Amino acid sequence: MLSVKARILIVAGLLLLLAIIINMVRKRTLELKYVLAWLIADLVLIFFSIFPQTMMGMAQLLGIYSPVNMIFFLGFVFLGLIIFSLTVALSRATASQRRLAQYVALKDYEERTLREMPGMALRSEAGEAEITITGADTEV
Repeated sequence: MLSVKARILIVAGLLLLLAIIINMVRKRTLELKYVLAWLIADLVLIFFSIFPQTMMGMAQLLGIYSPVNMIFFLGFVFLGLIIFSLTVALSRATASQRRLAQYVALKDYEERTLREMPGMALRSEAGEAEITITGADTEV
């Protein structure tokens, strides 16, 4: 069992971490969807620091003999969840980047194809510029 001084220091450190995380979300340095796991872990650790008997009871319920082993177990579970959520986010970003690259390549191909066709006119969708193509000459 930790002394009261140690528990106060741990709770103060965890509250400081919570304030830093919330400030970074507020400044939009971090996105909320990536921070939720960290917020939940911080709140769980604060709860277990204030009420260590609940962690001991949970350890006994799960058949873990030592509360320290319970902390390590929760740490591994937490890290596994963080790694999984980051893997999902990376997969989504990779798929989005691939779709964007394919879209840009198709638009580039369409533009080159239109430039190669004699007598074709190329208009922008916004109507800002009009390119009339006649042979090798290009008007803008």
